[in-house]
Amino acid sequence: MSGLRGAHGSPAKPEGVVIVGGGAAGLSLAHWLTKTGRTPVTVVEPPDGPLRPAERTWCYWDEGPGAFEEAVLASWPLLRIHGRDGGALTADPAPLRYRMVRSTAFETLVHARLAHHPGARVVRATAHTVRDVPGGAEVRCTAPDGRELTLRGRYAFDSRPPRRLPPARTTLLQHFRGWFVRTAAPRFDPDVADLMDFRVPQPRHGLAFGYVLPLAPDRALVEYTEFSRAPLGTAAYEAALGHYTREVLGLGALRVETAEQGVIPMTDGHFPRRAGASVFRIGTAGGATRPATGYTFATVQRQSRAVARALAEGRDPVPRPHGRRALAMDAVLLRALDAGRVDGPDFFTGLFRGVPAERLLRFLDGATSPREEFGIGLRTPIGPMLRTAAELPFLPRRAAPDVPFPPRRTAVRPPSGEKPL
Repeated sequence: MSGLRGAHGSPAKPEGVVIVGGGAAGLSLAHWLTKTGRTPVTVVEPPDGPLRPAERTWCYWDEGPGAFEEAVLASWPLLRIHGRDGGALTADPAPLRYRMVRSTAFETLVHARLAHHPGARVVRATAHTVRDVPGGAEVRCTAPDGRELTLRGRYAFDSRPPRRLPPARTTLLQHFRGWFVRTAAPRFDPDVADLMDFRVPQPRHGLAFGYVLPLAPDRALVEYTEFSRAPLGTAAYEAALGHYTREVLGLGALRVETAEQGVIPMTDGHFPRRAGASVFRIGTAGGATRPATGYTFATVQRQSRAVARALAEGRDPVPRPHGRRALAMDAVLLRALDAGRVDGPDFFTGLFRGVPAERLLRFLDGATSPREEFGIGLRTPIGPMLRTAAELPFLPRRAAPDVPFPPRRTAVRPPSGEKPL
């Protein structure tokens, strides 16, 4: 077990792993490490209070039941894209399915598994510093009763969101607000997830789309999302969601049960995976978020499994979360979108119309071959993309603007103008 002492005690010999943060990245790593049965694990989670985030939603695609299927709230065999012209494309990505996990169910599941593992424990405390010490790493934190605690391990993995984004040639934000709604009449097809609905007013810079994940014929998560340089105010998201649910989806009378609002970085900045000889960053802080899409959960699973294998084999613990080719292609797309060289709605609609859904999702996961990627590239605006690729090496990396991390997620009352059931 990792060493634990009070402020004036003497530390035990560093061993095992200390994980800072009990979100998707931290708990996933703890799960996969305990699956090996060889590495003692301590997870440091913030106590109940303002530092503990509200419930969150994570989505990903996968083949068949995975390690966390018990926490999956819903899944969809079909995906749909709505073009700006109103045309709809429904695609079957079999054998993949799109899945939704809510953070409370995920945390409950992993906590239960850790509680039954003799080499794992969860410590509720506020972490302050994570640093190298002789022979390992040290995490200093404060317990809910005010006691100062020092945790030591052979390695420390820090999943706390970054305070600032790294310098980059392009920094966009995926920012959104979503309503969990219940409608007076059945309005949704539970087999179809609307990934991108471009039938919403487009901003002057970037792109916007609706996102609908049905939970039942009369229940769904409905989001308004933008890719742009700065987030909106809550009132602007509420107005956009009101327009989308009334004028585009025609949902009629509905009740907003809860809402969530967040910001996800989309940047070609380099997130350092290492913060010391024995200190590593994981999750968004370690670059697990895919720059061109904002998806993170599936990458976290792949990286966590790789870390567990590496520790079991005595190798460098944290592999690269995304391949160099994938990051290079994402950098080109981000720059082309930011510069206005490609039209975002037309770009993504064209990809889904021209590329088989299963191959496109594998591409977004970085699991395609160079030949497949070349074929996908032919479905993009070749001239603008080539011009963008040619200029990228000459662009400076600039300090990123301040971003409100971690994402904010809040419960709300039915907004003004929405007709409660």
